[in-house]
Amino acid sequence: MSSDCRVLLIEDELERVKLLRELLLSASSCSVAKDLSFQVSPASDIREAVEKLATEKIDLILLGLEISPPDGLNPLVRLRELAREIPIVVQTASKDETLVVKAFQAGADGYIQLHNLDRNLLAYQIRVAIERQQYIINLGRKQQEQQREAEFLGLEHLIGDTKTSVTAKMFGSESLRESVPDIYAQLVQEYGELLDLALEERSYKVEYNLSDRSRSIADKLGFLKASPRDVIDIHTTTLRNKSRDVPLARAQAYVVEGRLLVLELMGYLTSFYRKYYIGLSNINLFSDPKS
Repeated sequence: MSSDCRVLLIEDELERVKLLRELLLSASSCSVAKDLSFQVSPASDIREAVEKLATEKIDLILLGLEISPPDGLNPLVRLRELAREIPIVVQTASKDETLVVKAFQAGADGYIQLHNLDRNLLAYQIRVAIERQQYIINLGRKQQEQQREAEFLGLEHLIGDTKTSVTAKMFGSESLRESVPDIYAQLVQEYGELLDLALEERSYKVEYNLSDRSRSIADKLGFLKASPRDVIDIHTTTLRNKSRDVPLARAQAYVVEGRLLVLELMGYLTSFYRKYYIGLSNINLFSDPKS
């Protein structure tokens, strides 16, 4: 995280806003703040806070628990849903300890009582909340990366499975990667473009003719006498390429969307071979002099 920490201060009492702003601006010189330098962006209600979350880069939310809830909703719960990766520290003048438990249950990363609050304590609570949230984010990313890698390894195990290799030999060919590397690379590119379009459909509620594109790729695979191993190989290579140097959420979206896409592609390839063998059977039937 950068040394500049932009704090979204959500509070409707002007005296508290003034107090917390002064403490935050002076807290940068505290030893417990380490390399953090605080900047304050005030919001008097949740609606204004939501607008600022959408238009400004916010590193931490400092929320007053007594702020009026919009539409009867818990402000902390609503903010947690809107800003899942931004740490939230709540502050209150109440000494009711049950509020601490309720705040953490609702998604708070830190809790401050205004009674006897000073800049050192404020800086410490903010730094701890930031480090706690960063730890949770990193842990979640590591778990998702491990799950994604396990899925890739499982698919690659299928590619190298002896039974699949026998299937390829039945068609009298090596893998597409080995036999026609240029065409293989083109198919990986086409499949990657199809995967991007599938994500756009889901994200932006637009419609592309994905079925025709998927069927077109399946027909090309069929003419090349591709095996299921080749489909999985193209799918896995594409996912690995797409997952490099992208945010974790997008990488995970590729994996999830790819599960549906590869099944559809397998279905179209199966349909291609079914039609092929039906046609071949009919040719043999009519060419048989005994028939």
